[in-house]
Amino acid sequence: MSPWADLSRSELTVLDSVFWCGGLSRDAVAQRAAFSKTRVNATVAGLLAQGLLEEAGLQVSSGGRRPETLRLNHGLGVLLAADLGATGLEVAVLTPDLRVLASHGEAADVRRGPGLLLSRVRALMAELLAQCGRKPRDVIAIGIGVPGPVDFETGQLVNPPLMPEWDSFSIRDDLRADYSAPVFVDNDVNLMAMGELWRLQRSLQNFLVIKIGTGIGCGIVCHGEVYRGANGSAGDVGHICVDPHGPRCTCGNLGCVEAMAAGPAIAQQATDAALNGESPMLAAVLGERGVITPQDVAQASRAGDAASNAIIQRAGTLIGQMLASIVNFFNPSHVFIGGGVTRIGPLFLASLRQSIYHRSLALSTRHLDIQYTPLGEQGGVIGAGVLAMHETIKARGVIAS
Repeated sequence: MSPWADLSRSELTVLDSVFWCGGLSRDAVAQRAAFSKTRVNATVAGLLAQGLLEEAGLQVSSGGRRPETLRLNHGLGVLLAADLGATGLEVAVLTPDLRVLASHGEAADVRRGPGLLLSRVRALMAELLAQCGRKPRDVIAIGIGVPGPVDFETGQLVNPPLMPEWDSFSIRDDLRADYSAPVFVDNDVNLMAMGELWRLQRSLQNFLVIKIGTGIGCGIVCHGEVYRGANGSAGDVGHICVDPHGPRCTCGNLGCVEAMAAGPAIAQQATDAALNGESPMLAAVLGERGVITPQDVAQASRAGDAASNAIIQRAGTLIGQMLASIVNFFNPSHVFIGGGVTRIGPLFLASLRQSIYHRSLALSTRHLDIQYTPLGEQGGVIGAGVLAMHETIKARGVIAS
């Protein structure tokens, strides 16, 4: 029997409010839940007695008595979060209110298949739990993000272009060998969107999160909820065509924006510029290391390399061209940009913004805010923690999303 299986509707509403805000005063809970102070005080007292909430210190006074902060009780256990990218992974242990207790990131290649990669993920989870003095039985839930389309109900990837060996593989069953906690799997960009939704305390209702790395994906928040579509493939914008005569993409089609402006495309264009004599600076990098990365292009751009500037501007312009169509269609209030390519510098964001504003309708961009995601590189594991906690509570009776 779960600790909150038999809670009242009022108790569930209070838990939901406290979780999404990372901690609230009783007065703030009353405002968010539209409850009277008497009702909130009685409900909170019950949740404190059951060990589901705890008081976590006094807040700053607004003129009267300093209010006590309520949060999910750390005694409930911990969350495990894993963010798998095409070329790297990060694993973390978090408290129920999403404070990172321990984390580790390293390079990885998802094309090597699920066996090797998940074996490493399980080893890191065990190491980080031990580092925190926790046991597998202390794990409340596990959230995992993967760089491909996910059938959310089954937790399985479906024909993922970047990781074909993972098609229909059950990540849940693999982790059940070590943990009895529920496992939730979602697209990595959806997790970034959930992380932003939690950071914003659900104050924004309609926004996009774009991840630009080896691939390009989009997390969609619509009416305050992550929108996954009919089968979990909503937001797979990297395969929108921006040039019908462009190069062939991993999906088999021609001219996808991912094939023309994601990390590998930037690196390939830089290599071509080095070999063609267009950039002595990039040629020097290629001669010394044998490969050129997007970060090398960024460094050359900051040093004034014209060819690198042109490559970065073209990538930003093409991604902005794709996003302009999405902005016209969806009319978001914000677009948050994340992923490894964001480290390429301000010229990229400026080019992307200019392209969106140039190609979008005036009404769609009148109040549009385009910025890098504030959560940065931790957005994936924070989002995985949000997924794990939210879905676990929801499955046990808390307000459905």
